[in-house]
Amino acid sequence: MPAITLVEAVTQALAYELREDPRVVVFGQDVGVNGGVFRATDGLQAEFGGARVLDTPLAENMIAGIAVGMAAQGLRPVAEFQFMGFIYPGLDQMLSHAARLRNRTRGRLSCPLVYRAPYGGGIHAPEHHSESTEAIFAHIPGLRVVVPSSPGRAYGLLLAAIRDPDPVIFLEPKRIYRALRQEVPDNGEALPLDRCFRLREGTDITLVAWGAALKETLAAAEQLSAEGVEAEVIDPATLKPLDIHTIIDSLEKTRRCVVIHEAARFCGLGAEIAAQINEYAFDLLDAPVHRVTGFDTVMPYYRLEDCYLPDMERILAGVRRTLEYPA
Repeated sequence: MPAITLVEAVTQALAYELREDPRVVVFGQDVGVNGGVFRATDGLQAEFGGARVLDTPLAENMIAGIAVGMAAQGLRPVAEFQFMGFIYPGLDQMLSHAARLRNRTRGRLSCPLVYRAPYGGGIHAPEHHSESTEAIFAHIPGLRVVVPSSPGRAYGLLLAAIRDPDPVIFLEPKRIYRALRQEVPDNGEALPLDRCFRLREGTDITLVAWGAALKETLAAAEQLSAEGVEAEVIDPATLKPLDIHTIIDSLEKTRRCVVIHEAARFCGLGAEIAAQINEYAFDLLDAPVHRVTGFDTVMPYYRLEDCYLPDMERILAGVRRTLEYPA
């Protein structure tokens, strides 16, 4: 079995569902003939035809709205936005209609759709191509927000997202689209949504990170291990609803926590995680929850990207500060 990248795992999951479920339809800008800007849909139109894999105009509000209509009438649409920074024209349809359809119809209709978007920085892209605004969607009741961090989780979580009866925002960290490879059986086995994944066992501190930030977080954990500090690493994967129970279970061992994300600090998901820990597990803590995040600025152009993104040194500094508290 060949090892595949995260973006190839996305393609593999889409192909599996297109093959197995005639209700699945994939569409978006350039997803058909060109196979998508990152080639996540490469070859799908040739295999499944133009009625199942459709190219659309450059009209994000239309893409988002058509998906709602399709889902309400029994299809399972997977709509791609080329970049997260282009998703905002579709917010009205996503927030006002997709997220509310089940509630508005008192359960008569559901909205089984997936909105896919490459997100995050780190690929030297121009303005509007490096957004990390997952907190906008996590704030909206009725939307599920999922971020894979490896090929295996991309495959299993995307299958689960397509099969879910409600709308899912599926954000793919493009910085690690091709950064690692795994053997991923194409067996149609979904991974559970709404559950954290414990990527590394530890007893001294809990590190919570998702998406591309896990690359530096896991590297920091290895460095800490060489220094005699064993860090537990947790990937929430589903950011909304959040599996806070797994994080609290980890804190029962470690009693200290650092949350890492590349989104801006203010009102980022790290703040919500810290608040829930404070609310439900304050008595477990030996130190305040520390956040290592992007800055409260627009994501800079590529010359300054490395200054913006949390790197291993910033993560290590946050861990050491937490371990040294209250000294």
